[in-house]
Amino acid sequence: MILRLPNVPARIAAVFLAITLAATLTYLSVRNARAVIAASRSTRLGYETAARLEPQNAENWYFLGRYWQYTLDEPNPPLAIKNYRHALLLNPGSADTWLDLATAYESEGDLQNARNAFLQAKRVYPLSAAVSWRYGNFLLRQDEVPQAFAEIRRAAYADPKRSAEAFSRCWRVDPDINAILDAVLPPDRDGYLDVIRELDTQTQIAPALTVWQRLVSIHPALKLSDVIPFSELLIQKHQMRDARRVWNDALRLSNMPQNIDAASSALWDGGFETGVRGGAFAWVFAAPSGGVQIGVDSRQKHSGNYSLRLTFDGRHNVNFAGVCNNAEVRPETSYHLSAWVRTQGLTTDQGVRLLLNSYSDPNSYSDSHAASSAVTADVKGTQPWTLVESPWTSGKDVRYARVCAVRYTSGKFDSQIHGSAWIDDVALIPDAAGSPRP
Repeated sequence: MILRLPNVPARIAAVFLAITLAATLTYLSVRNARAVIAASRSTRLGYETAARLEPQNAENWYFLGRYWQYTLDEPNPPLAIKNYRHALLLNPGSADTWLDLATAYESEGDLQNARNAFLQAKRVYPLSAAVSWRYGNFLLRQDEVPQAFAEIRRAAYADPKRSAEAFSRCWRVDPDINAILDAVLPPDRDGYLDVIRELDTQTQIAPALTVWQRLVSIHPALKLSDVIPFSELLIQKHQMRDARRVWNDALRLSNMPQNIDAASSALWDGGFETGVRGGAFAWVFAAPSGGVQIGVDSRQKHSGNYSLRLTFDGRHNVNFAGVCNNAEVRPETSYHLSAWVRTQGLTTDQGVRLLLNSYSDPNSYSDSHAASSAVTADVKGTQPWTLVESPWTSGKDVRYARVCAVRYTSGKFDSQIHGSAWIDDVALIPDAAGSPRP
């Protein structure tokens, strides 16, 4: 639509009004841009400039308050409080400003005003996990434990990623783990796993096992990789029964097939079928190193779908023990260690074999190094699938064995090993349970 003005004075007035409006908008835009640029410098001068250029913008006063509160060069909590209060006059609905004002009051020992500011933050944003979290921690510092737990519970339920930190904060003031699990933490798989990982880093095994039992009770879907670090720690601490119980719980909750191994074998995944790697009761593949490549092979296998393949490059005299797995065993029990091995053009006098080392409970045995061992004959050259085996009897207090695929260093002049070997159907079976399958 075209506006037609009746006379020249009206047209001049309209043009003047348009120019004035454009100039005003340009001025405001330039001023706003200058304020934004100044604040982006994150300096005292920048924040002060932004607040002077745009005094009605509450955010500028808030950032200036944060500068005075958190700067290491010239902290000034009273000035921070002054700027926060100015920001709140302009925007009383900012939960972040109320929270930082509360922290500033607390740093000055003004606990009543701090409490009031936290409550104002809760009033303007009652569903905020951050508000409940910071208020709950304030209450903990005031030794108001039940009220603190209630606020931290709200934070953890709103954001389960806070579970590990919530547990840690509450456990410092209340050693009753079950009470914290009941009163604070949501029944959340990822939250419980985070708590267990946090306890792992502190080697707090008993509390971690309690949290694990709570996790199992909610029947979550798990991956075995979720529990490898925890089970591995239990093995390192020679708590083999607990390690295997955690592993079996995870197997059940991961829907992993239960009949992948020879009956009664103490080793899990002896056929390399699952693809699970990394420790505990899963195979560990060493990091790539000179002389040998490690992988699984779907073309050559004794049974199932896969076998372990080791390929040697012919340029190294390899001392190899890079594929290993752990097993829980019974003390003073006879076992039969076995595997099927195939080789293709495997040179030198030292081929591929299996080695078992066992370890005693350090609480019952003065030396926690290998208590007894067993080793199979090696296979070299070019051989079809060949059964290698060795008897082994566990000693007193022995509950832990480690089985590795190995190749010993050769002492011969022609020592640089070349060729490939495949290993499948590794088993460690108590003698009374029978022989390995053909």
